[in-house]
Amino acid sequence: MEEKKECCHCHKTKERSEKEYKDMINRLNRIEGQVRGVKRMVEEDAYCPDILIQVSAINAALNSFNKVLLANHIRTCVADDIREGKDETIDELVVTLQKLMK
Repeated sequence: MEEKKECCHCHKTKERSEKEYKDMINRLNRIEGQVRGVKRMVEEDAYCPDILIQVSAINAALNSFNKVLLANHIRTCVADDIREGKDETIDELVVTLQKLMK
């Protein structure tokens, strides 16, 4: 019989409270609406600076979303793992921060 090879990456999940879930989905829905608005502006041949301003607003909204998500991740997942002696979580956080700062 052949042994099944396990994937070397485990897929972690996070259970979120109903409030946290709703807040995240609401933020993402607003961002999605902003992106649809920019698409509509392009379709309607809007003036380039007007589109650029809206794209800048989308970037700001995504950055804000990332800040909230990162802060929550550090307060919950990272803190819990450190308390449990899982120091590899610090390395994972450093890699994540490096990717965010590109």
